[in-house]
Amino acid sequence: MPISSDPAPQPADTFVILLSGPYKPVPQQPVVDCTNLGLLQVNLCDGSFATTKIFPVSGLPQGVSGQTNPGEGPRSGERQAENAIGNFYVQPAGVHAAYDLPGGSMTMVFTGNNLTPVSDGQGGTYFVGTIQLDITEATGIYASFLGGHNNMVDILHQLPDGTFVEHCFCIISRPASTASNRHDSEGGTARSGHNDARA
Repeated sequence: MPISSDPAPQPADTFVILLSGPYKPVPQQPVVDCTNLGLLQVNLCDGSFATTKIFPVSGLPQGVSGQTNPGEGPRSGERQAENAIGNFYVQPAGVHAAYDLPGGSMTMVFTGNNLTPVSDGQGGTYFVGTIQLDITEATGIYASFLGGHNNMVDILHQLPDGTFVEHCFCIISRPASTASNRHDSEGGTARSGHNDARA
């Protein structure tokens, strides 16, 4: 059976995912027992990280998500977990975040935060606003996003017991130069293959 030489499907220059659900602490364990997703800038098992689920919104390649119900975000009840496509890791008292996604992973560093606290009227607090991150490490199909940016549009809910529940859209973009080069390359290929059809 011949091996396909087609490159792996790539995300759009800008894709959107949703972080949703309660944060849970990542247990501390020795580095040798920790799965760091191929990332070198973070130690996800040092006891400083919390994690929640990732759901697709737009811009990921068809079939890459591997979810049970393609194109659907989180749902209530038992079906929420089966719609998740990965895990998000964050240091609540640090500067790093990591994304475990189908086809690769990314490390990011927080660079800006304008969240505003709003009472939920029941003893808890919503933190509403945007958060900025730079992509400092990227593997797999996300390698070309190195040096890119993540604009989080966030509604983070702190419950009265101190638990945090996330609802955050992450708008993740390639560096402008990489996206431009990619479009130029694809455009050249299309024009050479179709003569003046797209000119």
